[in-house]
Amino acid sequence: MSTPIQSQPTEPEPKDEIIVHEDESEETEERSRATSSVRDMAARIPEQLSAIGRDISRTIERAISAKDDYMLAVKVSQDAQKKLGQLVQAGVFGTRAEAAAFLIDEGIKVQGPLFERVEQKLAEIERLRAELRGLVGEKKEAV
Repeated sequence: MSTPIQSQPTEPEPKDEIIVHEDESEETEERSRATSSVRDMAARIPEQLSAIGRDISRTIERAISAKDDYMLAVKVSQDAQKKLGQLVQAGVFGTRAEAAAFLIDEGIKVQGPLFERVEQKLAEIERLRAELRGLVGEKKEAV
């Protein structure tokens, strides 16, 4: 004989707990630290970009306001001309000449130690020339 199937009351199934092995725990902590570090860095990006923008603006304003005393014709590579054009196109400078003047001034500043050494050598050369002129002057008088 068949008996009616009675449905038994269903209890909510217990939620499976995640079993974390020791190695996985360390990876999770490491991942969490990395995520936190990335979020911290990302949060600082707008502030850093703003500071960089202010520095660039100040530098450009100084360069533009500087009086140009001399005109100089120089040959530049195609790549340099392209880069100068990009600065003009971006609105950073009004002309390629202004951009080139700025970059030349900045290059000279960066190469300060080189120019100090050149000045020392030029002073030494001038001293040697004067010495040679003195020797020739002595020989002229002797003749």
